[in-house]
Amino acid sequence: MPQSSNYLIELKGIRKVFPGVIANDNVDLKIKAGEVHALLGENGAGKSTLVKMIYGILKQDAGTIYFNGELVDIKNPAVARELGVAMVFQHFSLFDSLTVVENISLGMDHASDLKTLANKITEVSNRYGLPLDPHRHVYTLSVGERQRIEIIRCLLQEPKLLIMDEPTSVLTPQEVDKLFVTLKRLSEEGLAILYISHKLDEIKALCHDATILRLGQRVDTVSVADESTQSLAAMMMGEALKDLEHPEAVSLGDTRLAVKNLSLSASDPLGISLKNISFDVRGGEVVGLAGVAGNGQDELLTALNGEERSNNAKESKQSIELDGKPAGHLGPNERRLMGMASVPEKRLGHGATPDMSLIDNAFLTAYTRQGLLKNGLIDYAKTKRFAKTIIDDYSVKTPSENVPAGSLSGGNLQKFIVGRELKQSPTILVIAQPTWGVDAGAAQTIRQAIRELAAKGAAVLVISQDLDELMEITDRIGAICGGVVSTFYPTKEMSVENVGMLMAGVSLEEEGVENVA
Repeated sequence: MPQSSNYLIELKGIRKVFPGVIANDNVDLKIKAGEVHALLGENGAGKSTLVKMIYGILKQDAGTIYFNGELVDIKNPAVARELGVAMVFQHFSLFDSLTVVENISLGMDHASDLKTLANKITEVSNRYGLPLDPHRHVYTLSVGERQRIEIIRCLLQEPKLLIMDEPTSVLTPQEVDKLFVTLKRLSEEGLAILYISHKLDEIKALCHDATILRLGQRVDTVSVADESTQSLAAMMMGEALKDLEHPEAVSLGDTRLAVKNLSLSASDPLGISLKNISFDVRGGEVVGLAGVAGNGQDELLTALNGEERSNNAKESKQSIELDGKPAGHLGPNERRLMGMASVPEKRLGHGATPDMSLIDNAFLTAYTRQGLLKNGLIDYAKTKRFAKTIIDDYSVKTPSENVPAGSLSGGNLQKFIVGRELKQSPTILVIAQPTWGVDAGAAQTIRQAIRELAAKGAAVLVISQDLDELMEITDRIGAICGGVVSTFYPTKEMSVENVGMLMAGVSLEEEGVENVA
C-alpha cells in the first residue's frame, strides 16, 4: 500500500559512495507539487550525484525514494521519465546539423511522426512563451533558443518534476527574465521544479524552499523568503562569505595586450569567424568581454593564446602584441614565455587532460615558468608540490593529487585549472568563464585572485557570460556578438541592461544611449 504523503517526491536517508569519497550521506529531500525547490551546495557537496539518482543515472547504495507516496526503484532514466521526472542538463545534447523537430524526436521515448511532433512543439512552445520554429537547424539558433529545445523536449513528456541544472549560465539577462516567467507559470500549473544554481540572487527571485548540502550531508531545508543571499552562502560554506576587495594598482601601466584589426576565419565549419577586432588591456586593469555562448569567444581565446593563427604570416604577426612586441605569429609556448597564461572555457580536453593525474596536468602548462624540468627530465617532486599547492590554496576537493583530472567534479576541476594558471604569476591573463559551475566561496576566491593579479601590474581579459561577475570585478567592459567586438566602456558607467544590448549586437551610440549608466 502506498503511504499517504503531501509530497510529490521524497528521498529518505540517501547514501552514495564512490572510491575514496562519500558523495551523499543520509540525505533527505522533499518536494511538493507546484514548488520550485532549490538544491544548494559548494562544488563536491553532492548535488549532481543526488539528482542523478532521482533521474536514474546512478543507483543509491542506501535509502529510499517515494514518488506520490509510493516506494519506487528508479533503475534508469526511462523509469524516471515514466514516473514523470524530466531533466534539463547544464550541457546541451543537440546535433547542430539537425532541425529542432529532429533533435526532439531523438530524445522522445515514444515514436511520433515529425509532422505531428512539429505541431506539438509549436503549440507547447507558444503556450509557455518559448517560441521555437521546429524546422530550423540547430546551428542557426542562439544559445537561449537551444536551451528552449531541451525544455520543450521535457515539457512534451508532461512531467510532474522538472530538474534544472545551472539553466541560466549561458543566457543574457533578458533571456533569464523570460525563462523565469515560464518557470513561475509552470509552477503555478502544478509542476514541481528542482533548481540547481550557484547564483543566489536567482534562488531568491524564483524558489520557494531550499535544501542545502555540505560535504555530502544535508545541512538544512529552509524557506527562501526567510533567508538572505549571505545566510544561504554561509550555510553552504559553513562560514560567512567575505566581500570582494578591490586592491588598487598604484596606477595603470603601459598596454600589455594589444589586438589590432584581428580577423581569423573559423577552422570549424560551424564556428564563428573573427572580424576586424581591435582592443587593448593595460597593466593593472581587468577588462571584461561579455557575450552569449557561441559568438566567437572560443575563437578569440585560441587566437590570443596562439592555438590558432592567421594564414597571412605578416598580418598575423602584427595583429597581437604582448608588452609591445609582435606575437601574433607565435605559438602557445612562446607566448607563455612572454608572460601570457590562459584558461579556456572547456575544462576537459582543453583545460585539462581527463586521463592524466592532477600532477601531470599541473606540469603541462607550468613546466617552463615554474622550473619543473631538471636536466631535461621532469622534476616530479617539485611538480607534485606545485599541484598540492594549487589544491590547498583553491580548496580543490579531491582524495589526492594523484587522481585523474576527469574524476573531479566540474567545479573542482575549474578551481584546479584556474589555480594552476594564476599560481604562475602571469603578466597577461586571458581567462574564459572563470567561475562557471563554481560555488560561491570558491568563486569569490578566484575573483579576488584576479583582482590581486591585476593590482600587481598584470593585464587581465575576462571572457564571461556571467554579467554580475563582470560588473563586479572589471574596470572596463564590452561584448562580442557574431565575431565582432563592441566598444569598451568604463564598467562603473554601465548597467546590466546596456551590456545585454551589447551582447545582442546593438550599438549604444546608434540607439542614442547617451548616459550608459
